Amino acid sequence: VQLVESGGDSVQAGGSLRLSCAASGYTRCMTWFRQAPGKEREGVATIVSDTLRTYADFVKGRFTIYKDNAENTLYLQMNSLKPEDTGMYYCAANHWRTGRTCSLNPPYEYDYWRQGTKITVSS
Repeated sequence: VQLVESGGDSVQAGGSLRLSCAASGYTRCMTWFRQAPGKEREGVATIVSDTLRTYADFVKGRFTIYKDNAENTLYLQMNSLKPEDTGMYYCAANHWRTGRTCSLNPPYEYDYWRQGTKITVSS
């Protein structure tokens, strides 16, 4: 499975962006991660189905993860962006055959990773 990201950009605080991650094949679950300059990678949101989504506390109420199953594309709608949301955003996925679940917490055991797209939020 290949993952193709898009949507990285620069925006002012309070603004919105939407990231997308297109998968070339069917996945069990998908997750968005981010890494700010000089900081560790952290899980942002993960989705298994429309009824099973998990968010990190620092994005609850502001970000929404969803997936277009027909297109095998993962999205992250980011509203009310803050300067501390600045960083590289990565999508990752697990395939059914490996049996791995998607977690926001380390160790980040994923079958597929994308190299990332940059988000810059200015104050």
